[in-house]
Amino acid sequence: MLNQVLNKSLILAAVTAVLFCAQPAAAQDLKLGVVKPDKLIDESAQSKLALKKLEGEFANRDKKLIKEQKAIRKLEEQLKRDGAIMSEAKRRKLERDIQSRKRDLRRSADELREDRTFRINEERNKLLRRVNEAIMKVGKEEGFDLILYEGIAFANPAIDLTDRILKRLDSETASSKK
Repeated sequence: MLNQVLNKSLILAAVTAVLFCAQPAAAQDLKLGVVKPDKLIDESAQSKLALKKLEGEFANRDKKLIKEQKAIRKLEEQLKRDGAIMSEAKRRKLERDIQSRKRDLRRSADELREDRTFRINEERNKLLRRVNEAIMKVGKEEGFDLILYEGIAFANPAIDLTDRILKRLDSETASSKK
């Protein structure tokens, strides 16, 4: 919450400063732009490639967890089905084995979730750096005075640069594949 207030305050200060500085040159038009970073992150080719990469990176671990879940279910079914006719020692051993495997499964699932979150954040940060670079390039090449991209409540679609930035990112991805 505090972060959002600070972001809005910084944006307001930046816009005010630009408008104040530009006031003496009333004949000069300001060129403003707005970018929606969430759309860039969700729709860019880099984002899709990173998602595929992450899916591949964690596929084996996901499969192992699913396999272990099935094995535990089988043991639970065996205990339910045969528990009444098993010896006390054998039944307790099977119960302990099930509990131990469930504990190991939870630990493995937690580790996987943490590793996946870490890698997602890592890939997101890489993408954000590329997004910022693309915004800077478009801003310089097309002569923008101010480009905003955080905490925008409303923006006229005429100043929305998101699709141009997205095209830039996608073209950079296409050229890096060659």
